[in-house]
Amino acid sequence: MEAVLAKYENQINVFSEYLEDLPDTDEPVWILGECYNAKTEKTELLSDVHSRLWFTYRKKFSPIGGTGPSSDAGWGCMLRCGQMILAQALVCSQLGRAWRWKADAGQPEEYQRILQCFLDRKDSCYSIHQMAQMGVGEGKSVGEWYGPNTVAQVLKKLALFDDWNSLAVYVSMDNTVVIEDITTTCPLSQSQLLSDWRPLLLVIPLRMGINHINPVYIQALKECFKMPQSCGVLGGKPNLAYYFIGFVGEELIYLDPHTTQSALESEAGSGVDDLTYHCLRSPRRMKITNLDPSVALGFFCKSEEDFDGWCNLVQQEIQLKRNLRMFELVENHPSHWPPFVPPSKPDVQTTGAGIPGVTSVAEDKFIRVTATEINN
Repeated sequence: MEAVLAKYENQINVFSEYLEDLPDTDEPVWILGECYNAKTEKTELLSDVHSRLWFTYRKKFSPIGGTGPSSDAGWGCMLRCGQMILAQALVCSQLGRAWRWKADAGQPEEYQRILQCFLDRKDSCYSIHQMAQMGVGEGKSVGEWYGPNTVAQVLKKLALFDDWNSLAVYVSMDNTVVIEDITTTCPLSQSQLLSDWRPLLLVIPLRMGINHINPVYIQALKECFKMPQSCGVLGGKPNLAYYFIGFVGEELIYLDPHTTQSALESEAGSGVDDLTYHCLRSPRRMKITNLDPSVALGFFCKSEEDFDGWCNLVQQEIQLKRNLRMFELVENHPSHWPPFVPPSKPDVQTTGAGIPGVTSVAEDKFIRVTATEINN
């Protein structure tokens, strides 16, 4: 009985406790581009939050690199947040933003395949193993804490080996998003015969102040969560990473990876016991003014029309209405920058992740070389 209770400790969900945690306010609650009334749309709001994939510290997985750590507790929180923002992009791509998870219902095959990509084993595309070792190419030792920009660079590189999702990951430079570079990054791919645009995860690393967030950026940050393309924000406090999914009033709403759970195994061809991958407890809130100024904004654009719509929103809500812009959106590649080279998968042998159509860099001894080869 104790084992059963421990397994489902995270799932003891009392709706009233969650609702009491939300302020009694008429102000709208924004979650990844969706707006809710906390008084009249409580069920829908809960369903949306519960449907987000939640990645936390894990223990008892196979040692990273064969001899490295078997738990990421204490150092992997930003990596877990990176997994969450990427998983949100994959869910939107494969299932749509309106999809909702239900604990007592069967899950679509696409959902199971997405979850398989993040299991804590070396041959899963976006596992803690892959991310930690790819970080070596970014100058990070396995077990070292990451910042938002570093984890974004790691995601960009790992996505090159995910043939099933064909996701393009663009990470901006110098607070500047270059439209020309993105249209070069998202061309027609052979695996997508019905589309001329690869799904895009756009990540914008920013520093919105020196030691604390500059209040002039707060309204612009809120506007980002209102955009239909919102995929969340990586950030938090010094050495404490959170995945921010929305806001209410002057508080940010986030998923917290600082819970240590045991790693799960999945037999080939079987589904994953996914209850521990959804946070059914009350989501945390923090005052926006307590946010560390170093963040990474995330946006998902499934189509070119989505991206054009995002550009229009940025111009209207971020650039035209703000005296101090959060970031720049420009049409052409700046002439004083080095030429833009779209990331491409190196011509090397890789090992499958145990999922049809998904390729990953599986060999621990090999990934260190790969990380250097595609570091551009």
